[in-house]
Amino acid sequence: MKTEICSLLGIEYPIIQGGMAWVAEHSLASAVSNAGGLGIIAAANAPCEVVREEIRKTRERTDKPFGVNIMLLSPYAQEVAQLVVEEKVPVVTTGAGNPGPYLEAWKNAGIKVIPVVASVALAKRMERAGADAVIAEGCESGGHIGENTTMVLVPQIVDAVKVPVIAAGGIGDGRGFAAAMMLGAKGVQMGTRFLVAKECVIHENYKQQVLKAKDIDSAVTGRTTGHPVRTLRNRMTRTYQQMEKDGSSFEELESLTIGSLRKAVVEGDVVNGSMMAGQIAGMVTKEQTCQEMIQEIMQEADALLQR
Repeated sequence: MKTEICSLLGIEYPIIQGGMAWVAEHSLASAVSNAGGLGIIAAANAPCEVVREEIRKTRERTDKPFGVNIMLLSPYAQEVAQLVVEEKVPVVTTGAGNPGPYLEAWKNAGIKVIPVVASVALAKRMERAGADAVIAEGCESGGHIGENTTMVLVPQIVDAVKVPVIAAGGIGDGRGFAAAMMLGAKGVQMGTRFLVAKECVIHENYKQQVLKAKDIDSAVTGRTTGHPVRTLRNRMTRTYQQMEKDGSSFEELESLTIGSLRKAVVEGDVVNGSMMAGQIAGMVTKEQTCQEMIQEIMQEADALLQR
């Protein structure tokens, strides 16, 4: 199934792996790329040399296109923005900020730039700035979220911009893929499904929580701070939400979550850690290789779209 995204990025299937902090590293990114999608390394808050090492390890494992996700609020964002040029990274996705200051350098280096957006206004702004495509991410997704759902956000952004739109949030199987195509998207981005990939390095405790999750097992914290985040429910989320109700300060709330993602991903602390995952977790029921996931999704979608 070829779309504009396949041609734009030089990939076989229009599936992009989400740039999940602490999760999206060389093992997962290379596996997704080798399976025909676009693997993504998450720069997150990592220092420049750590990201460089991840890029080079990915290149050792795949000769297919891959990308780097740059969180623009990171203190290392400027250094990483230059690094992707030096390392000739084919694709950059961005979040948590405005990529405008870096776009000219990236475009001159032949890098395809795809910002994550949560509103029509931001999508139009990114198109004017020169983005090659946009990822329209609905609030069903894990991690930092906006307000609109994927179902309403994607078609409005499709109508508003001429660049290809990639749908994200609540997509984890062939039905979600087919639905995104019907909404006008040219590809999808998935994160939560890839958490249980055999090549994903997160702690087994975290994987098991995703596999056991039900439809109501995600929670959103941080709405009062203006930085809402979707994770799986645990003691940490319950404590956070109670503190929000009690009117705790931003600093008090932040102190609860510092290092919490690492706790879940690396240490396997599923009680106090932040297990970022989308609402699709309730549909993720088996561990597979990235290739098995992508082929299953494409076969399901192809059957549905040919009906």
